[in-house]
Amino acid sequence: MAALACASSAQAQEAVPEPIIVTGRGLDTAPADPAYSVQTIAREQLLITASGRLEDALASVAGFQQFRRSDSRSSNPSAQGITLRALGGNATSRTLVLLDGVPQADPFFGFIPFSAIPPEQLASARVQRGGGSGAFGAGAVAGTIDLASADADQLGLFGGTALVDDRGETELSGTLAPKIGAGFAVISGRWDRGRGFFTTPASERVPATVRARYESWSVGVRAVAPLTPDIELQARVQLFRDERTLRFAGADTGARGEDASVRLVRRGPWQFDVLGYIQKRDFHNVVISARTFLPTLDQRATPATGLGGKIELRPPVGTAHVLRIGADWRSAEGRTEESPYTNGRISGYRSAGGTNSDVGFYAEDDWTLGALVLTAGARADRWTVRNGAFEDLTTTGVVRSAIAFPNRAGWNGSFRGGAVFNVSSTLALRASAYTGLRQPTLNELYRSFTVFPITTRANAALKNERLRGFEGGFDWHPVPAVTFSATAFDNKVRDAIANVTIDATTRERRNVGAVAARGLEFSGEAKSGAFSLIASASYTEAKVEAPGNALNGKRPAQTPRWAVSATAAWRPRADLTLAFTARHTGTQFEDDLETTALPPVTVFNAFAQVLLAGPLSLILRAENLTDAAVVTRNSGGSIDLGTPRTLWAGVRVALR
Repeated sequence: MAALACASSAQAQEAVPEPIIVTGRGLDTAPADPAYSVQTIAREQLLITASGRLEDALASVAGFQQFRRSDSRSSNPSAQGITLRALGGNATSRTLVLLDGVPQADPFFGFIPFSAIPPEQLASARVQRGGGSGAFGAGAVAGTIDLASADADQLGLFGGTALVDDRGETELSGTLAPKIGAGFAVISGRWDRGRGFFTTPASERVPATVRARYESWSVGVRAVAPLTPDIELQARVQLFRDERTLRFAGADTGARGEDASVRLVRRGPWQFDVLGYIQKRDFHNVVISARTFLPTLDQRATPATGLGGKIELRPPVGTAHVLRIGADWRSAEGRTEESPYTNGRISGYRSAGGTNSDVGFYAEDDWTLGALVLTAGARADRWTVRNGAFEDLTTTGVVRSAIAFPNRAGWNGSFRGGAVFNVSSTLALRASAYTGLRQPTLNELYRSFTVFPITTRANAALKNERLRGFEGGFDWHPVPAVTFSATAFDNKVRDAIANVTIDATTRERRNVGAVAARGLEFSGEAKSGAFSLIASASYTEAKVEAPGNALNGKRPAQTPRWAVSATAAWRPRADLTLAFTARHTGTQFEDDLETTALPPVTVFNAFAQVLLAGPLSLILRAENLTDAAVVTRNSGGSIDLGTPRTLWAGVRVALR
């Protein structure tokens, strides 16, 4: 009987089902990830931005920048490219931005649709400076920003925010995140609208001058479900619209998108990460003359399609190694459809576009040898530039010009390697070196544009940019509540694409010899009871290397030497949060010849959240408390300004 009871007990224990854990994330970062300069923005920091915009939260990493100082409410969307380490020169992203593993850059322009990525829907933002050779590594010449969506536990069953500012502008957002079996779903939405502020200084305003009106919305559905105890399925569908008016009446610009992705992740002995995505995007823009205040160009549409996917495998090769083997593919197809105007009337029709693609194969291994962790990786990319074309028609359909650009293709290799030596439990030394590449975007290859009084011409012959860089630094944790990191780096982007000045009113996209950047980066965090301080600073000496050209030795356009950010927060109890942010941006030049400087500026922001009753909290936000003049553009004396002092108030509801 005793033996029978023991057997029954053993069978009962064997019948206990294996626990199913669903995370909604990708595979864990590798052991040698700290060999590269990495800074992570936690969810609690994402939620206390004064503007409620993702780009504001990312600016807490010193060295992060867009081409312009303005945010996604008052800039042209095509200027929302991201770079790091002053590796600038034009408005295209040199930094790879991923959301749950999926590239976010527009397939035609390369800009990031910030209004479609609300920070309150994220769990974290991980910023890695420097080149990368892993998944979708082609394009990461300045670094990678890896955004992770929040799960049902982080979001709660329902969360919502409604705010209004002192100009009557509104922000409304919400998430519904029910748990369904062992998985969960998230339904999210956000709507921003406002009359905006005058980007034009009072002394330059004319009857045609208008406020920077904006309206944007996004809705999305994300589902995560287990297929087996160690395999989960992640799927997302999102739609967004973004409309803005810039400077003059009729100067309307906007973007739209419909995105979908599917991902399979396995965390067993044989780990894998497989995903596929599709992006349908469009962009429109009307250019108004600053002399006649009539339209000079109507970019009616820019339909573009992005397709891609990846397969990454991590086979079991022993506890000392983490081996990653993978392949990825990206394709971008699009065209711009434009109507030039003469004296306020349509004078023709133009179209230009093509198809870019990249297939990459990569392998990377991390090897742990006690206190020393080594990493090395390689990547091979087969790139193509195909079907490039330009057509110019009269209003009656007669062809004035038709150009079919030659197809091009080639292979490029890139490599990276590094080491982390844990000197003690509180100090780690790190060093790394890397190469990389970035393909020119369809926008750079085929689309010309005008920002009065400057016309920038496209260049279908542009070559790939190629990165070489190295860096070293340390991470110090003298006590658990204090961390400090420092990095010295030397990066050079050869054949960098820049807007090169031809004459007083003309620029052209060209490959220059190189953009070289050397600098120092610092970051730190300290906590003491209810108080916390997070700070970041960067100093970068950057120059263009273009022998025989007037821009040789000059600093790349729109890149400051100094960038500093610090946020102090006080959370004396769970129902009260106060935060104050100071952010400084140094002098930067409007153009490649350093003829016009944008003055340095320091901006102060504030945030407060106080529980009122039950799930209801009061939210107070203040942007640019001192109403500092943020000059975002100075083109031939024509100036644009960034966000003035803006005060927000509203409520937040959180039902767990």
